[in-house]
Amino acid sequence: MRYRFAAVALTVALCGTTPSCGVPEAAAPELRAVPDDPVAALSAGVSAVPAGKLGASYRPGCPVTPDRLRLVRMNHWGFDGKVHRGELIVHRDAVGPLLRVFARAFEDRFPIRRMRVTAEYGGSDERAMAADNTSAFNCRRVTGDPARLSRHAWGDAVDINPVENPYVDRYGTSHPPNGRPHLDRDRAGPGVIRPDDAVTRAFEAVGWSWGARWSEPDYQHFSANGD
Repeated sequence: MRYRFAAVALTVALCGTTPSCGVPEAAAPELRAVPDDPVAALSAGVSAVPAGKLGASYRPGCPVTPDRLRLVRMNHWGFDGKVHRGELIVHRDAVGPLLRVFARAFEDRFPIRRMRVTAEYGGSDERAMAADNTSAFNCRRVTGDPARLSRHAWGDAVDINPVENPYVDRYGTSHPPNGRPHLDRDRAGPGVIRPDDAVTRAFEAVGWSWGARWSEPDYQHFSANGD
Protein backbone atom coordinates (compact mmCIF):
# COMPACT_ATOMS: atom_id res chain seq x y z
CA MET A 1 0.00 0.00 0.00
CA ARG A 2 1.20 3.53 -0.77
CA TYR A 3 0.78 6.43 1.60
CA ARG A 4 0.51 10.17 1.09
CA PHE A 5 2.18 12.32 3.75
CA ALA A 6 1.20 15.78 4.88
CA ALA A 7 3.84 17.93 6.55
CA VAL A 8 2.44 19.27 9.80
CA ALA A 9 4.25 22.34 11.06
CA LEU A 10 7.45 21.37 9.30
CA THR A 11 9.16 24.42 10.72
CA VAL A 12 11.52 22.52 12.96
CA ALA A 13 14.52 23.96 11.08
CA LEU A 14 13.18 27.40 11.92
CA CYS A 15 14.77 27.15 15.34
CA GLY A 16 17.11 29.26 13.26
CA THR A 17 19.81 31.07 15.14
CA THR A 18 18.30 30.73 18.59
CA PRO A 19 21.07 28.92 20.51
CA SER A 20 18.76 27.57 23.18
CA CYS A 21 16.11 26.23 20.83
CA GLY A 22 15.25 22.71 22.01
CA VAL A 23 11.81 21.54 20.96
CA PRO A 24 10.28 19.11 23.48
CA GLU A 25 9.30 15.91 21.70
CA ALA A 26 5.72 16.24 22.87
CA ALA A 27 5.45 19.54 21.01
CA ALA A 28 7.57 18.54 18.04
CA PRO A 29 6.40 18.76 14.43
CA GLU A 30 5.04 15.58 12.93
CA LEU A 31 4.62 14.12 9.48
CA ARG A 32 1.22 12.46 9.48
CA ALA A 33 -0.03 10.01 6.91
CA VAL A 34 -3.38 10.95 5.41
CA PRO A 35 -6.11 10.05 5.18
CA ASP A 36 -6.10 6.53 6.61
CA ASP A 37 -2.60 5.19 7.22
CA PRO A 38 -3.11 1.92 9.16
CA VAL A 39 0.25 2.18 10.92
CA ALA A 40 2.00 4.93 12.82
CA ALA A 41 3.49 7.51 10.49
CA LEU A 42 6.95 8.98 10.82
CA SER A 43 5.89 10.73 14.08
CA ALA A 44 9.10 12.73 14.26
CA GLY A 45 10.07 14.43 17.51
CA VAL A 46 12.89 16.96 17.69
CA SER A 47 14.73 18.19 20.76
CA ALA A 48 18.01 19.54 22.04
CA VAL A 49 20.65 16.82 22.38
CA PRO A 50 21.27 15.45 25.90
CA ALA A 51 24.97 15.10 26.70
CA GLY A 52 24.61 11.35 27.07
CA LYS A 53 23.38 11.04 23.50
CA LEU A 54 26.55 12.74 22.24
CA GLY A 55 29.04 10.79 24.32
CA ALA A 56 32.27 10.04 22.46
CA SER A 57 30.81 11.32 19.17
CA TYR A 58 31.56 14.88 20.34
CA ARG A 59 34.69 16.56 21.69
CA PRO A 60 35.85 20.14 22.22
CA GLY A 61 37.07 21.70 18.99
CA CYS A 62 34.44 20.09 16.77
CA PRO A 63 33.20 22.38 13.97
CA VAL A 64 29.70 22.62 15.47
CA THR A 65 28.74 23.14 19.09
CA PRO A 66 26.09 20.97 20.78
CA ASP A 67 23.54 23.81 20.83
CA ARG A 68 23.48 23.72 17.01
CA LEU A 69 22.65 20.01 16.93
CA ARG A 70 19.25 18.35 17.29
CA LEU A 71 18.13 14.88 18.35
CA VAL A 72 15.51 13.53 15.94
CA ARG A 73 13.39 10.57 16.99
CA MET A 74 11.28 9.00 14.27
CA ASN A 75 9.73 5.80 13.03
CA HIS A 76 11.22 3.66 10.30
CA TRP A 77 10.50 0.31 8.69
CA GLY A 78 12.81 -2.51 9.72
CA PHE A 79 14.07 -5.54 7.85
CA ASP A 80 11.50 -7.53 9.82
CA GLY A 81 8.62 -5.66 8.17
CA LYS A 82 7.75 -3.87 11.42
CA VAL A 83 7.90 -0.21 12.42
CA HIS A 84 10.71 0.75 14.81
CA ARG A 85 11.68 3.95 16.63
CA GLY A 86 15.07 5.37 15.65
CA GLU A 87 17.30 8.29 16.59
CA LEU A 88 19.60 10.56 14.60
CA ILE A 89 21.66 13.57 15.69
CA VAL A 90 21.86 16.21 12.96
CA HIS A 91 22.65 19.87 12.47
CA ARG A 92 19.58 22.00 13.16
CA ASP A 93 19.57 23.22 9.53
CA ALA A 94 19.44 19.60 8.31
CA VAL A 95 16.33 18.62 10.27
CA GLY A 96 13.74 19.81 7.75
CA PRO A 97 15.36 18.22 4.67
CA LEU A 98 15.98 14.92 6.46
CA LEU A 99 12.41 14.69 7.73
CA ARG A 100 11.22 15.02 4.15
CA VAL A 101 13.63 12.32 2.99
CA PHE A 102 12.78 9.83 5.72
CA ALA A 103 9.05 10.46 5.29
CA ARG A 104 9.43 9.46 1.65
CA ALA A 105 11.47 6.39 2.62
CA PHE A 106 8.82 5.45 5.18
CA GLU A 107 6.07 5.89 2.61
CA ASP A 108 7.92 3.51 0.29
CA ARG A 109 8.54 1.06 3.16
CA PHE A 110 12.28 1.23 2.54
CA PRO A 111 13.82 -0.90 5.33
CA ILE A 112 16.45 0.43 7.70
CA ARG A 113 18.32 -2.12 9.82
CA ARG A 114 18.74 0.17 12.85
CA MET A 115 19.02 3.87 13.58
CA ARG A 116 21.04 4.70 16.70
CA VAL A 117 23.23 7.63 17.73
CA THR A 118 26.94 6.85 17.33
CA ALA A 119 27.53 7.37 21.05
CA GLU A 120 26.09 3.85 21.40
CA TYR A 121 29.12 2.61 19.45
CA GLY A 122 31.65 4.66 21.41
CA GLY A 123 31.87 7.15 18.55
CA SER A 124 33.42 4.43 16.35
CA ASP A 125 32.33 4.64 12.74
CA GLU A 126 33.74 1.17 12.04
CA ARG A 127 31.66 -0.38 14.82
CA ALA A 128 28.53 1.47 13.74
CA MET A 129 28.98 0.41 10.11
CA ALA A 130 29.62 -3.23 11.00
CA ALA A 131 26.34 -3.19 12.95
CA ASP A 132 24.58 -1.83 9.84
CA ASN A 133 23.61 1.29 11.76
CA THR A 134 22.14 4.32 10.02
CA SER A 135 23.64 7.45 11.58
CA ALA A 136 24.42 11.11 11.03
CA PHE A 137 26.48 13.32 13.38
CA ASN A 138 29.87 12.03 14.49
CA CYS A 139 32.82 14.37 15.03
CA ARG A 140 35.44 12.21 13.30
CA ARG A 141 37.90 11.97 10.44
CA VAL A 142 37.02 10.34 7.13
CA THR A 143 37.15 6.57 7.51
CA GLY A 144 40.03 5.35 5.36
CA ASP A 145 41.41 8.89 4.92
CA PRO A 146 42.29 10.36 8.35
CA ALA A 147 43.79 13.50 6.82
CA ARG A 148 40.30 14.84 6.20
CA LEU A 149 37.52 15.75 8.62
CA SER A 150 34.31 13.94 7.76
CA ARG A 151 31.22 15.90 6.81
CA HIS A 152 29.50 14.00 9.61
CA ALA A 153 31.39 16.28 12.00
CA TRP A 154 29.07 19.10 10.86
CA GLY A 155 25.93 16.99 11.22
CA ASP A 156 24.72 17.49 7.65
CA ALA A 157 25.52 14.03 6.32
CA VAL A 158 23.85 10.67 6.86
CA ASP A 159 24.92 7.05 6.21
CA ILE A 160 22.11 4.58 5.48
CA ASN A 161 22.38 0.78 5.85
CA PRO A 162 26.20 0.65 5.60
CA VAL A 163 26.42 -3.12 5.12
CA GLU A 164 24.06 -3.11 2.14
CA ASN A 165 25.63 0.12 0.89
CA PRO A 166 29.38 0.00 1.63
CA TYR A 167 32.07 2.61 1.10
CA VAL A 168 35.26 1.96 -0.89
CA ASP A 169 38.24 4.03 0.26
CA ARG A 170 41.16 5.17 -1.91
CA TYR A 171 43.01 1.93 -1.15
CA GLY A 172 40.12 -0.21 -2.39
CA THR A 173 39.13 -1.31 1.13
CA SER A 174 35.44 -1.92 1.77
CA HIS A 175 33.90 -0.26 4.83
CA PRO A 176 32.48 -2.16 6.58
CA PRO A 177 34.30 -5.38 5.62
CA ASN A 178 31.05 -7.36 5.92
CA GLY A 179 29.59 -5.13 3.22
CA ARG A 180 32.01 -6.28 0.52
CA PRO A 181 29.50 -8.66 -1.15
CA HIS A 182 27.29 -5.62 -1.75
CA LEU A 183 29.94 -3.91 -3.85
CA ASP A 184 28.22 -5.84 -6.59
CA ARG A 185 25.48 -3.26 -7.09
CA ASP A 186 23.42 -5.67 -9.18
CA ARG A 187 22.98 -7.78 -6.06
CA ALA A 188 19.32 -7.84 -5.07
CA GLY A 189 18.10 -7.50 -1.50
CA PRO A 190 16.32 -5.21 0.95
CA GLY A 191 17.91 -1.97 2.10
CA VAL A 192 20.09 -1.53 -0.99
CA ILE A 193 20.08 2.05 -2.29
CA ARG A 194 19.77 2.28 -6.06
CA PRO A 195 19.82 5.11 -8.60
CA ASP A 196 16.36 6.63 -9.04
CA ASP A 197 14.78 4.76 -6.11
CA ALA A 198 12.65 6.49 -3.47
CA VAL A 199 15.65 7.31 -1.28
CA THR A 200 17.87 8.81 -3.96
CA ARG A 201 14.98 10.78 -5.47
CA ALA A 202 14.08 12.17 -2.05
CA PHE A 203 17.64 13.32 -1.39
CA GLU A 204 17.84 14.88 -4.84
CA ALA A 205 14.61 16.76 -4.12
CA VAL A 206 16.16 18.43 -1.06
CA GLY A 207 19.45 19.14 -2.87
CA TRP A 208 21.66 16.56 -1.10
CA SER A 209 24.32 14.59 -2.98
CA TRP A 210 24.94 10.83 -3.06
CA GLY A 211 28.47 9.51 -2.47
CA ALA A 212 27.93 6.66 -4.92
CA ARG A 213 28.88 9.06 -7.69
CA TRP A 214 32.38 9.70 -6.31
CA SER A 215 35.49 8.14 -7.83
CA GLU A 216 35.77 6.27 -4.50
CA PRO A 217 32.10 5.34 -4.20
CA ASP A 218 30.31 5.65 -0.88
CA TYR A 219 26.93 4.04 -1.43
CA GLN A 220 25.68 4.71 2.10
CA HIS A 221 26.49 8.42 2.22
CA PHE A 222 24.36 11.49 1.48
CA SER A 223 25.37 15.05 2.36
CA ALA A 224 24.13 18.59 2.04
CA ASN A 225 27.23 19.99 0.36
CA GLY A 226 28.48 17.03 -1.66
CA ASP A 227 31.40 16.05 0.66
